[in-house]
Amino acid sequence: MINTVVFDLGGVLINLNVPRCVGNFNRLMGEDNVRNILGIDDEGEGVVAVSAATRQLMHDYEYGNISTDEFLQSVCSYCHPGTTIDDVRQAWLSMLDELPQQRLDYIASLRSAGYKTVLLSNSNELHWDPIYEQFNLGQYFDRIFASHMLHMAKPNREIFEYVEREAQIDSNHTIYVDDLEKNRAASERFLGWQTCESVDELKTILQSNN
Repeated sequence: MINTVVFDLGGVLINLNVPRCVGNFNRLMGEDNVRNILGIDDEGEGVVAVSAATRQLMHDYEYGNISTDEFLQSVCSYCHPGTTIDDVRQAWLSMLDELPQQRLDYIASLRSAGYKTVLLSNSNELHWDPIYEQFNLGQYFDRIFASHMLHMAKPNREIFEYVEREAQIDSNHTIYVDDLEKNRAASERFLGWQTCESVDELKTILQSNN
């Protein structure tokens, strides 16, 4: 019987508009630089940065090892002359789209029904802060874990084990919702969590769970 639901944030709760973000960066730095420096394309993943330096930049920001200012300044240095830090900031924020209130209402209903709800996100300060503040995420979850605060990230084993330990959850009674197959596969392999890829799929599973 499932009693704990672990949610990813981007792509599960908040919609992401990766093509819009990539388009904005194409204008600031050119398509090749978007792929080689930011390591993203219109699909949002699967592009490996060319140099160790740029791989490290994205890694360090997601892991919280560099500040937002350091990240923005580094990205800006690869952009066309005349690009400002605010241009880069707005382009990075343009990845975020809507977070439908009904998804948060559903999480609230799960808590009212006795489920433990946990948020586990690979994130970064620039994306995280406005989402957390605008939607007051703390009221919907028993525990919240973000990569840039923990200095570890999915799909590494250590973050899943940390969350399970700190949130005091039982792997045999946990389901994890994440839109990325590699993260779902890691949680299944390391901890044996049941997984699904969307809130709609979760609803179907939990209905059959009762």
